[in-house]
Amino acid sequence: MTSKVYFMDDRAMAPEESLVAKMLTVAEAAGFDEIIEPGKTVAIKLHMGEYNNTAYLRPSYVRALVDKVKALGGEPVVMDTTTLPYLPFPSRATAVDYLKTVERNGFNSGTVGCPIVVADGFVGTDDVRLDLPEGFVLKEQYVATGFALADAMIVLSHFKGHPLGTFGGSIKNMGVGCASKRGKLNLHLGGHPKYGLKARPFNPHMCRGKECERWMLCQTCCPRYCFTVTEHSIEWNRDKCVGCFACLFVTMLCGVFGVVEDFFDVSAAGIADSALAVTKTFLPNKIGYINMAIDISPWCDCVNFSDRAFVPNLGVFASKDPVAVDRACIDMARDSIGMPGSIAEEKGAISPGIPKFSACASFLGVSENIQIKTGERIGLGSLDYELVHQKPGDPTKFLFTTVPAGLKFGPYFEKTPIYPEGGFRQLMEVPIEEVR
Repeated sequence: MTSKVYFMDDRAMAPEESLVAKMLTVAEAAGFDEIIEPGKTVAIKLHMGEYNNTAYLRPSYVRALVDKVKALGGEPVVMDTTTLPYLPFPSRATAVDYLKTVERNGFNSGTVGCPIVVADGFVGTDDVRLDLPEGFVLKEQYVATGFALADAMIVLSHFKGHPLGTFGGSIKNMGVGCASKRGKLNLHLGGHPKYGLKARPFNPHMCRGKECERWMLCQTCCPRYCFTVTEHSIEWNRDKCVGCFACLFVTMLCGVFGVVEDFFDVSAAGIADSALAVTKTFLPNKIGYINMAIDISPWCDCVNFSDRAFVPNLGVFASKDPVAVDRACIDMARDSIGMPGSIAEEKGAISPGIPKFSACASFLGVSENIQIKTGERIGLGSLDYELVHQKPGDPTKFLFTTVPAGLKFGPYFEKTPIYPEGGFRQLMEVPIEEVR
């Protein structure tokens, strides 16, 4: 079955062509109005950026979407979840830290126009368990309670690269971002005896022990206290490891740990499984997907930095099919030229036709097709899509005010004239050639 994906590029020469306006236009064309019912809760799923990341979507996109939901009678709530530690110094692993971080990034109830809810609770354990017999990898999943209780959802995604999923779009935003901490451990294969981080090669001889200036970080980065640094090496309690990733960028980069074969590939498939679990908490036709394919950085907004975009801005995509909308973005990125001076140039992926995300976002060149192919296989969506180029909407719908400037400011200028009597003092003949 062919799914429709509505698209507008990122060029703009008028108010109705702004990215905010285009986001609303493609959402309306995709039938998002049918998702929203008066008085019903509409979760707007959004990644609001890690501390010091700057590639995340701006609050103005969210506010426009919130205002649209309100206009249709819905009750919008911006939602996201806490993260696994991921990094040795995480900024969103508790609800308190999350809210501190996203307020710094510009997100609060005042800027977005509705409450912001951390959907999996204080430390990420507020969840609903679902059986997942259709899963390619996962046979159960844990979805954050806030999402499971919502009546409808709009998944607003920044489409970009991702070090584990190869790309991050609608499937990843929903599959990872709507999962609780238990769900994230599950989809990242925590504890898996073959593919999980506990199965990775361990090379203690690569560690210099307490002679290394970073030894204390290795000793303290693990919430499960799996590491003990000795005078000349390091000890690891493999059985206690649950794969929380807190040590990933600490011990892996110095060679103490190797990489489990197919870990990244199977994790990418698990992301699609998790996304399917999330959809099972909603009635049919109650989820819409928007991909903002702009500022396409190599890695996700969940790292605390943002590299140069490796392909140009593509535009805005909307659909009711997460597989189709992600595939449309992947295809357009592949057919695009890579950005000079970016990682695309370093990886030899400048030319159109080269899979950009496999080359530029993945550690090991993992296929960018895994998420979408798994998604089709398990019934999440379709790989067949029709790209519908949408025309700009009614310009008057995207104006700040419908009162002409003359009618608004005429009375003000009569009371407080802005043009001085006799005019301004200005040079009559300007020797512009001297500075041209």
